Order: sequence, then C-alpha cells, then structure tokens
Amino acid sequence: MRKTGAHRFTGYASAISGGLCALLVTALAAAGVQTELPAENDDGWTLRKEADNIRVYTIDHQDSSFKAFKAVATLDAPIETVMAVMMNPKSCVEWVYNCTESYAFGTGSFHDRYAYSVNDMPWPVTDRDYVLHIRTRGNRNSGEIVMDLNATPNQRAEFDNRVRVDRSDTLYRFIPEGDKTRMIWLQHTDPNGALPGWLVNSLLVDIPVRSIKALEQVAGKDRYQDFELVYDDQDRLVDVRPSEH
Repeated sequence: MRKTGAHRFTGYASAISGGLCALLVTALAAAGVQTELPAENDDGWTLRKEADNIRVYTIDHQDSSFKAFKAVATLDAPIETVMAVMMNPKSCVEWVYNCTESYAFGTGSFHDRYAYSVNDMPWPVTDRDYVLHIRTRGNRNSGEIVMDLNATPNQRAEFDNRVRVDRSDTLYRFIPEGDKTRMIWLQHTDPNGALPGWLVNSLLVDIPVRSIKALEQVAGKDRYQDFELVYDDQDRLVDVRPSEH
C-alpha cells in the first residue's frame, strides 16, 4: 500500500460516504434490527447486467412495485482504502452516482449515526432526499465489514423543492481478498411520488455499475491511502483512521 500521508477526517461526521445518496437503496439491518431485504442467496435474483467485474441482479420486493437490486464486484483496492472512502461523508459526490449533497448530523458514534443526502434527478423529476440511520460493524476474525442504512425521514424537516424518501434500506458488505476487496451491495427504495418506468429501470442498473466503478477509482487517490482498521480487545471494529506507522 502506498504511504502518502493520509488526511484524518474529523469526528463521527466523517463516518460515512457512499450509499448515503443512491436513489434505490436496500438494507440488511444491524444485529437486532428486522430486515426487509431479500436474502443475498435468494433463488429469485435475476442477472440484469454484467460489466467488467460487476454483476447486477434484481428481484421482486414484497409490498413494493419497485424491485430490489444486488450488485457484486471485486474492487482493485484493499479494504483499508475502500473504508477510508466510505468513512468520509464528502466522498459521496466523488463516487455515488447522482449524489449532490451529503453530510452527517446530530450526535452519534462510529457504530451508530445519522446522515442527510440528496440525489439529483433528471428534469422534470423532483430531486429526492434521504435521512438515514447508519450502522457499521466489523470483526477482525472474519475480516468483513457491514454498513446498514435505513430511512428515518422524520429526523429532519422536509424541503419544498425535494421529495423525502421514507422507505429506504441499504446493505454494503466488504470482504478483504488480499489487496482487493469484494463488495456486495443490496438495496431497495420506494422513492415516493410518480416516477417513469424507464427511469426506475435504468437506475436499478446504472446506480451500482457507475458507482462501483467510481468507488474503485476514488479509492486509489492519494488522500485515501495509508489508513488502518482499528479493533478493540474483543476483535470488534471501532475505527478507521490514518496509520501511525
């Protein structure tokens, strides 16, 4: 890994990036929280697109006219640099497709926090915004890191020029594979309001493909190098910070 003098991100507000902004987001809730997502290994997943090393699947979702999607990819970046991107809220506009605004708010911790984000929509569709409850967990033994994002729309006042998404869930699973990282992205959202079918169908594929390609590129930038994962004495992930070596 390159040593480039990584920048420290300040406070828990630096604890989230991507996935704050995608329009159609699904989730596997954190431990003890009921999930509404299809299982990763459900037989109903249908392959919709394969681009380079990215595969995107969709599946019907219960009680929703919008499908869920699953994207699977291997990023040419170690998990430390990928997580350095994910922990920086400002990086949303760098890699998440159509993300125009994102920031953390309120009190919280590395494991449990809140964020606000905006997703730009093509005219004449109104932009969507999200208020998300974010949970992060990881284990030294398995090496996996999971980020869960769930809509909590009433945590912030609504804006007249944006449509608030009130049903949105997301899961990011990151698995280290040497100097690479396997990423599994599940998502589902009911975006509220009337949306044309062509737009919904294109977003189901375009969001994960474009975003994952961008994430791999952004993770290679100098400012995201030389980070390390920090675990407590029970092997639980407690931080992602610049390496002291």
